[in-house]
Amino acid sequence: QLQLVESGGGSVQPGGSLRLSCAVSGFTLDYYAITWFRQAPGKEREGVSCISSSDGSTVYGDSVKGRFTISRDNAKNSVNLQMNSLKPEDTAVYYCAAVSGAMCVPGPDDYDYWGQGTQVTVSS
Repeated sequence: QLQLVESGGGSVQPGGSLRLSCAVSGFTLDYYAITWFRQAPGKEREGVSCISSSDGSTVYGDSVKGRFTISRDNAKNSVNLQMNSLKPEDTAVYYCAAVSGAMCVPGPDDYDYWGQGTQVTVSS
């Protein structure tokens, strides 16, 4: 059974950092691209960052470039999202999602498997 489980969310002050982790089971990262999405109350789900399965190339949304870093640990079958210089507008539920194939794809509807989400709150 394919499963993704997020962890690492929490509350932090503006300017702080959090590290999210997406542990996958039932499949290997060799064949799936992984994207972190987020959804704030009243807003559409937004792609944050993606890492491909082929060469580990990465994509970032404009709002997080230079602050967030996505990485893959094939030995642990997990994908991490290091979030630095957090802002209140980063507050959202963060989800990791997997799509079969080598490359990242943009739309949430393209993704086959989703985690349950983890809450990130940035507030003073």
